[in-house]
Amino acid sequence: MKRLIISALLAITAQAWAQVQITVEDAWVRGTVAQQKATGAFMRLTPSANARLVEASSPVAGVTEIHEMVMEKDVMKMRQIPGLDLPAGQTVELKPGGYHVMLMDLKQPLQPGQSVPITLVFEDANKLRFTQQIEAPVKALGEGHAPMSHGHGSKGGHKH
Repeated sequence: MKRLIISALLAITAQAWAQVQITVEDAWVRGTVAQQKATGAFMRLTPSANARLVEASSPVAGVTEIHEMVMEKDVMKMRQIPGLDLPAGQTVELKPGGYHVMLMDLKQPLQPGQSVPITLVFEDANKLRFTQQIEAPVKALGEGHAPMSHGHGSKGGHKH
């Protein structure tokens, strides 16, 4: 009986996993300078079925959150969001100035050439959660991407 229950649970888990696959492309993390305690992680996510990015974590950061940048009264502001919808078959880009994974309370500076492990937590349409591990290379400030102003320490900025 125990084997039957375990087999059934494994089959359900395998079926849930097989239902949604998330393709992660071009993941990268912005490098930091000495004493900088936060940075962003960026990537493109394409799900095979409707899903939602609900959480992220990384051993390089004490706090990891999903954020968005929005314009409010002519001021760009950054804020945490509870999750990011990923429509089936559509690529959602996490990029500077838009949605991104925020790595805060960094334990050390992040230098170009390093790789940052990130665990992404997704939820499918049935609210079943699954994780995906990625390795995101660290890129130098300004390397190939428009700078992202988080408003840290500036007018109307986001406070961590």
